[in-house]
Amino acid sequence: MLSRQPKTPTIEIVDRQMAAILRDKTEAERLNIAWGMWRSARILLWNILRSEHRDWSEEQIRREVARRLSHGAC
Repeated sequence: MLSRQPKTPTIEIVDRQMAAILRDKTEAERLNIAWGMWRSARILLWNILRSEHRDWSEEQIRREVARRLSHGAC
């Protein structure tokens, strides 16, 4: 049996060039980027859950996607 090591928190640092690009964006553009990332994560998670739990209903998948996006996955 493999023992699980606790995860060490990772702090990601934005590349200077990317930070400069994001600074030049308007608030609306940055919000649009964030919305696109959230939407992509939701679609990806939906498809993963659908393939892993073929017996789940659409409602079960919807609830699990919402739970994970709002509270994190354990």
